Amino acid sequence: MRVVVTGGAGFIGSNLVDALLSDGHHVVVVDNFSTGVVDNLHRATQTRRCQIVEGDLLDTTLVADAVRGADAVFHLAANADVRFGWNHPWRDLEQNVAATINVLEAARASDVRRVLFSSTGSVYGEAQVIPTLEDAAFPQQTSLYGASKLAAEGYLGAYAEAGHLSVTVFRFVSVLGPRYSHGHVIDFVRQLARDPARLHILGDGTQRKSYLDVDDCVAAMRLCLPRDPRFEVFNLGVDSYCTTTESATWICERMGAKPEVRFGGGDRGWIGDNPFIFLDTTRIRSLGWAHRRSIREAVERTVDDLLAHPARLDAPAEDRAAASEI
Repeated sequence: MRVVVTGGAGFIGSNLVDALLSDGHHVVVVDNFSTGVVDNLHRATQTRRCQIVEGDLLDTTLVADAVRGADAVFHLAANADVRFGWNHPWRDLEQNVAATINVLEAARASDVRRVLFSSTGSVYGEAQVIPTLEDAAFPQQTSLYGASKLAAEGYLGAYAEAGHLSVTVFRFVSVLGPRYSHGHVIDFVRQLARDPARLHILGDGTQRKSYLDVDDCVAAMRLCLPRDPRFEVFNLGVDSYCTTTESATWICERMGAKPEVRFGGGDRGWIGDNPFIFLDTTRIRSLGWAHRRSIREAVERTVDDLLAHPARLDAPAEDRAAASEI
């Protein structure tokens, strides 16, 4: 198959690209490299079955050219920055909604029916039912990121209902593993690498989250590629959760650090940080999928990869600004 992966130079995207190439597919990577990393595609570029298209999904001509002739599109490109969303409210609308519409229109115009979309468990807001099922009622959205992903899902559903596309939506918990680029693990490792005697945790440490190893995430996406639904949604996660403090303890142990831990206070780290995320994955497991790594294994694997690639610990400007305010 000829498969397009938007955001293919990013953390999850590049791991998916490697897996698709291993499966024998021809892969077209579309990425503007604003957060994607060229080195993430080092393995992929060793084969002639990988084509890289550098450009923005807001460029309709570029998207149309990239999608033309494809058998399927994995649409992973997005602004995934929940924490700093209110610093640039239009970014989620442009990169997560408008860009998605461009991909859908390009697929429709080229008769590319199969689209697989990376959404998020954040669309459930502060869920009233936990573990949360795919058909749970949506409460009020708690972040611009979640709202934009839900809007994108709405467009995908409309295209599918009209018969233009066959759509699979994946609602992820937070994903960890090699090439991980943002989130609490890199934040804690960065702090401890700078000063192993101190660790600042946003919130009170009791936030409960479920995490998924990137290999398990990619395995679920590959499993669904041959399917031909009208519209389907799958939660992706593991059958457990941990507190932020537990995760911090594992990270400290892995790094051999015994810091003084200070908490920011409150039951969440920032506006839009849901204090309890735990998804029911019965539906994807009914297809034969199961996660192979535990949350702790995923955390420790991520720490090891970050320590092996210290350049990844260089903080983005917004992270440095936030750190200066702590």
